[in-house]
Amino acid sequence: MPMKDQLESLLASGEDNALLRFSLGELLFKDGEHARAAEHLAEAVAHDPDYSAAWKLYGKALVENGDLVAGIDVLEHGITVAEARGDNQAVREMQVFAKRARKRLDERGA
Repeated sequence: MPMKDQLESLLASGEDNALLRFSLGELLFKDGEHARAAEHLAEAVAHDPDYSAAWKLYGKALVENGDLVAGIDVLEHGITVAEARGDNQAVREMQVFAKRARKRLDERGA
């Protein structure tokens, strides 16, 4: 059974936590299922609001799904979370992703 199916089975059985949701979101993101990934990543940060990696991937999933404004908002929140935790690598990565998303948004409006 593929890992994604195993994780969805755990979720269906009633198990639900930040790591499970993050792992499922990450697999869906890698498969190009950005909207579904964003749904699970939103749940991951609801379970653990201090989960820097989940904020980062959540923002990326929204941006890749074409929701640039929401993606930028999520990344900005994630930057705040990561800064508070001293997670400097995540801060830098989210700043880059947010900058790219803003550029795409500007290009759309032009």
